[in-house]
Amino acid sequence: MKTTPTTELSHLKADFPILDSGVHFLDSGASSQKPTPVLEAMERFARTSYANVHRGAYKLSVASTEAYEAARRRVARFIGARDHNEVVFTRGTTTAINTVAFGWGMENLEPGDHILTTEMEHHANLVPWQMAARRTGAILDHVPITEDFRLDMDVLEEKLGDHVKMVAVTGMSNVLGTIPDVSRISHLAHEQGARVLVDAAQLVPHRRIDVNDLGADFVAFSAHKMLGPTGIGVLWGRMEALEETEPFEGGGEMIADVTLQSATWAEIPHRFEAGTPPIIEAVGLHAAIDYLDAIGMENVFAHDLELTGIALERLGDVPGLQIQGPLSLEDRGGVVSMTMDGIHAHDLATILDENDVAVRAGHHCAKPLMRCLGVAATARASFYVYNDVSDIDALVKGLRRAGELFGVG
Repeated sequence: MKTTPTTELSHLKADFPILDSGVHFLDSGASSQKPTPVLEAMERFARTSYANVHRGAYKLSVASTEAYEAARRRVARFIGARDHNEVVFTRGTTTAINTVAFGWGMENLEPGDHILTTEMEHHANLVPWQMAARRTGAILDHVPITEDFRLDMDVLEEKLGDHVKMVAVTGMSNVLGTIPDVSRISHLAHEQGARVLVDAAQLVPHRRIDVNDLGADFVAFSAHKMLGPTGIGVLWGRMEALEETEPFEGGGEMIADVTLQSATWAEIPHRFEAGTPPIIEAVGLHAAIDYLDAIGMENVFAHDLELTGIALERLGDVPGLQIQGPLSLEDRGGVVSMTMDGIHAHDLATILDENDVAVRAGHHCAKPLMRCLGVAATARASFYVYNDVSDIDALVKGLRRAGELFGVG
């Protein structure tokens, strides 16, 4: 992989108006900032082309429909989907996973079937499966992490069997930065006849993926973590897997016909898009993908890793600081979670904020993982295209100040 020095992407910071305030924004894992081209695309569309889609014969509606469907085709190209009809627009990653947990799970899970997920999952890839298991009588099982913060693949292989019907796994941990070998997991799961869902909310924004290479049956991600707006996400599903899935929501747009007693569904993907969809947001997602592709996803990932390597090296010299995640760059992304002796993560984040450094603090919607790590919370720095070494310098300076205030080291 070609490595692009951070200096070659430093000019991108000027594309993000919110960063003019001088904030060192290190919370892209929660939600990314939006570049001017994305903001302008959405505003231009709202001013000139907005109308409801699929429902009107007038020019504005036709133009709006064309823009919405163009976004679907753009997403398909971005993730390597062979058929743009495999791309379903949702409200976000959480809705996408719930669509599978209930739409697929309620149709295909029976008492005694197993759902296999992991200890490093975000609540969005745990709670829906807990709910589906309770409703169907299925059994929820989990793969642990190793001492070096990786997924324990030996245990995963031991737990896989023909009783496992679904394997739900993160594409990249939002706490640890760990990137599991999804392609291998998919291969192993398919050998046992199981479907595979990937929570790719942290993966798709940072690394070039091809859904066919991943080998999964469902892939879920959100626009707002990849320079786009909130309110829109994507569920990609292999067509045969989508055909096994019932609609999660009912209403307008998703029907072929309705009587007072029954309804038939529209073709895929529209049967999964009940109600008025996120139209302006789809335009923003389209623009965000164009922006990322102009940088090159290989360069995005190289940039993340370079900053992560620098951060891990410099944070290692901060007294009392522990990194909760892999210390090597192998199979990991640009997320660094940390704890400091005697200082709560929220206090760390508050002190950093006083130094204009924005990090996340808390359990990061991963309470089971926090319990595995033996901590209540972590402070998390996450990197993206608009970050550079100055952000790491500010982070380290703020952490050292926190240690001095609390007498650490």
